[in-house]
Amino acid sequence: MKLAMWSGPRNLSTAMMYAFAQRRDFSVVDEPFYGPYLRLTGLDHPMREDILRSRPDGAFEVEQSLIGPNPEEKPHVYHKHMCQHMIRGIPREFMADCVNVFLIRHPARVVASFAKGYAQLTADDIGFEAQLELFKHVRALGQTPIVIDSADIRNDPEAMLQRLCTAIGLDFDSAMLTWPAGPKPYDGVWAPHWYKSLHATTGFAGPEGPLPNLVPALQELVERSLPAYRALEAQKLRT
Repeated sequence: MKLAMWSGPRNLSTAMMYAFAQRRDFSVVDEPFYGPYLRLTGLDHPMREDILRSRPDGAFEVEQSLIGPNPEEKPHVYHKHMCQHMIRGIPREFMADCVNVFLIRHPARVVASFAKGYAQLTADDIGFEAQLELFKHVRALGQTPIVIDSADIRNDPEAMLQRLCTAIGLDFDSAMLTWPAGPKPYDGVWAPHWYKSLHATTGFAGPEGPLPNLVPALQELVERSLPAYRALEAQKLRT
């Protein structure tokens, strides 16, 4: 199985990658299109030059690596994808050969978290509209895409990971519930900037509190993103 997990930033996506990496039958790939995305957009993200050096120059070269043999010759591979990376010039043909899952989180929480590390935040950066468009693309391929909410995972990790595994045809493995602290060999090169707090963890964080209060400019991003989020939320897995 090639499992493509489609998320926006600051959305439990790295924790989910860590969870699947604990399974003996899975290898993982961290944001394979990040380098081509930065090249095509020219965006000045933190650690940009390191990211460019760590990824192939071309998006189609990345795609060939995704449709080729799984890393470490494992039966399954987990691809952690950022929806906002899938701009014009990034191929999508590989998606037809993947089990596609969409990981969602309330836009207010995403915006509050991402804005701490990237001040020039736009709606495109958080990727909700792109996520809904990709969801519709997967449906057009004849698949029934799966949606899972990060809040539900944090509320009850074991129950929701069991539900997800059932939905994609896997046996649940309790090893997914914990991971070792510290950097991981499969982390993207950007980990020192974005994954510091996660490196201190050994499992999923507990339930989140009330939605954050945001300044007007950031609240505008939330309001723009809510329709896409609500459309996906209506399709999510439930316990």
